[in-house]
Amino acid sequence: MTEPAAPLVDLVDVTVGAPGGPILDRLSLALKRGSVHAVTGPNGAGKTTLLRTLLGEVEFTGSIRMRWRAGRRIGYVPQRLEIDGTLALTVEEFLAASRQRRPVCLGLSAVARAAVAAALAGAGLAGLERRPLAGLSGGELRRVLIAHALDPRPQLLLLDEPADGLDAASRERLEAQVAATRGAGTAVVLVSHDGAMVERLAGSVTRLGGIAA
Repeated sequence: MTEPAAPLVDLVDVTVGAPGGPILDRLSLALKRGSVHAVTGPNGAGKTTLLRTLLGEVEFTGSIRMRWRAGRRIGYVPQRLEIDGTLALTVEEFLAASRQRRPVCLGLSAVARAAVAAALAGAGLAGLERRPLAGLSGGELRRVLIAHALDPRPQLLLLDEPADGLDAASRERLEAQVAATRGAGTAVVLVSHDGAMVERLAGSVTRLGGIAA
């Protein structure tokens, strides 16, 4: 009899402390390949802290085990990203940075340029290649961040309120992108206050400050 595949990520008794008490308190969670796990809860419950812990940005106790294959590991869409208005980086350069070793200020390789064009076309953003990143609208920036997180395809995708600022058509595209990424074997962690989106996409839910379902 074939043994079930081990989860991509195992969290066991993960605790993140704070002066007023733990933000995350003995959280255990298994993230399987090809799954969408939603994280919900009130403001301050630790949803973003959980994502930052998975990114290695936060100290914790307990254990996190990640079983990676070769290739890109984590894609991340933050809830907010402040862009310096003087930043000259274009959309194309921003997306190409993860596609080539040499600095994008020295030019883009043909392979990176083609990959960026395909990623933007898939996100419905064709034509934005030369736009300054700092000049995008909130919705455009959100869609570029999603495209960046998905290309190259990650093994673990962390989404922090990814639909904020998106119109209805862009929300539908986002849900289709998440479903396709999950179908390709990526484990997705979705932080969202949109209950309908959670119901459509997630196979399991953890409510911080509440109970797991």
